[in-house]
Amino acid sequence: MEGTGANHLVELRGVRKAFGDNVVLDGIDLSVSRGEAIVIAGPSGSGKSTMLRCVNGLESVDGGDLLFDGRSIAKAGKELPKLRAEIGMVFQQFNLFGHMTVLQNVTLAPVKVRGMSAADAEQRGRQLLERVGISEKADQYPADLSGGQQQRVAIARALAMEPKLMLFDEPTSALDPEMIREVLDVMRDLAREGMTMLVVTHEMGFAREVCDRIVFIDEGVIVEEGPPDEFFKNAKSERAREFVDKIIHH
Repeated sequence: MEGTGANHLVELRGVRKAFGDNVVLDGIDLSVSRGEAIVIAGPSGSGKSTMLRCVNGLESVDGGDLLFDGRSIAKAGKELPKLRAEIGMVFQQFNLFGHMTVLQNVTLAPVKVRGMSAADAEQRGRQLLERVGISEKADQYPADLSGGQQQRVAIARALAMEPKLMLFDEPTSALDPEMIREVLDVMRDLAREGMTMLVVTHEMGFAREVCDRIVFIDEGVIVEEGPPDEFFKNAKSERAREFVDKIIHH
């Protein structure tokens, strides 16, 4: 079935995931509309990163189902690489290839996976580097770049595949404070342009300003979700209020 008819780009239905006896996701239900930017918040070890990894098939689920664009990721089998090619992922660590230039990092997958011509991939790659504000670094190597610049290359690389969905797993937590802003600015622009985004982050200023909804997870369950203003002003649950207090008085 072609996914275009599905209203929700992503749907988690009763998703369970355990590592041994440790239940990390305990029946997660979540629907993400096209063009929605969602921040997933919660204490460390609450299952946030695992949830993202399940969404793009890096982790298999033990129960429930997970739909992307109307198709099951959990049951995709041989189709999984094709589905994953439509989902961009940006990790805490930049995972760039050190022996390749910035531009080569960005053009590699479109050429290899999508079969794009080298010339088209290069043109698109240069546009994307401009979009993330580092076009002048195209021919340099990752080691020559600051952490903030490397993370922006990683975002450009994910965008080069023209994904329908972008996942960000604590994209600024390995960065020095003065570089966080430049990465969040790129993410803010993406959200404004209508990219569907799931972002695990502790940057609550970003959440407040950019996201449509905050989903608060604790101990593998969604405790509450709602628009950022509502969440920060009057979180309903004790756990969420504690979390907000900690972050705001941090």
